[in-house]
Amino acid sequence: MSPPGLYVHIPFCRSKCPYCAFYSIASRSLIPQWLDALRQEIRHYEGRFNRFDSLYLGGGTPTILASPELARMVEDIFAQFDFAPDSEITIEANPCDLTDEKINMLGDLGFNRISLGVQSFDDRILSFLGRRHTGREAENALRKLRSSGFQNIGVDLMYAFAGQSMSDWIDTLKQAIGFQPEHLSCYQLSIEKKTLFGRLAEKGLIQSLSEAEESSYFLTTSEFLKDHGYVHYEISNFARQKKYFSRHNQKYWHHVSYLGLGPSAHSFDGSRRWWNVRSIKKYCDDLQGGKTPVEGHENLSDEQLRVESIALGLRTIQGFDLDKSSHNPQANATILRLQESGLVQLKNNRVIPTKRGFLVADRLAVECA
Repeated sequence: MSPPGLYVHIPFCRSKCPYCAFYSIASRSLIPQWLDALRQEIRHYEGRFNRFDSLYLGGGTPTILASPELARMVEDIFAQFDFAPDSEITIEANPCDLTDEKINMLGDLGFNRISLGVQSFDDRILSFLGRRHTGREAENALRKLRSSGFQNIGVDLMYAFAGQSMSDWIDTLKQAIGFQPEHLSCYQLSIEKKTLFGRLAEKGLIQSLSEAEESSYFLTTSEFLKDHGYVHYEISNFARQKKYFSRHNQKYWHHVSYLGLGPSAHSFDGSRRWWNVRSIKKYCDDLQGGKTPVEGHENLSDEQLRVESIALGLRTIQGFDLDKSSHNPQANATILRLQESGLVQLKNNRVIPTKRGFLVADRLAVECA
């Protein structure tokens, strides 16, 4: 059994990006109340999970927290939960938050992996995406992190949207790999309904690329990064070596247990999934009133777990065990057809998606299950 992972959702930002559908508010006013509530939720789960080997602070913008606030939160986490000595300790960071003092503090607190929300080095594109930092600030942040001794740096980038040419995107990739990050997450812009971009799209003021254009961007990205030494190990994720695969995120893709703390966070214990309320105020009120902030849960049957394992496996280069398809009487014929179409490969009894298979992973999951 792999050790579980711990996720903490920090639901605060300085401003809300127009494409972001994750739960957060553009205010710091509730941080003190939220920190008190988080401490209560941490105590609620004490002793209920085995030793963790990953901690991931996501958001929102975790680095919006002032140094004393972040230090207090980390102290509360390590005081109540047990972590393996070689744990992967990740924090998502905004480039304009990373002062020399903040970077040094992150190292002192035990963070050994930084996921930097760069998105682009082009100020024109950053303005379109509603980012607060400039390209130069992103470059400076990467230099500072490296010179401060961080040896596991991830860079988040966004691509495939109107106004960005393929040459723009290749230039962004070239700039990113010039800093030799250990990890790259490359996300195609997804226009979600309950976002500013979603509302603009409804009015016809912003448009997505065509499916053919998105496919071209995806395959070009995969080939470019492969040529520069990166392993495309999950649909949106690339790493220089296997040891830099995101340990924490792999828990989601491989059905390993994880605990999520904070508003809107999800948890999974191997057969049961539950999630917290999507409201800071209700989250705080529930915990201050002695209640758990859990909004809902589901108990997964063996069949649901089997189907999920196929769908999640098809997002990664590990794929899924062929035996998982044994419930489907057409499985062998289906997989042979997908092989002939160049969408999957069969290796050591595992069904592995090709890069073109990644493009249609959701469809493959339906066919293989």
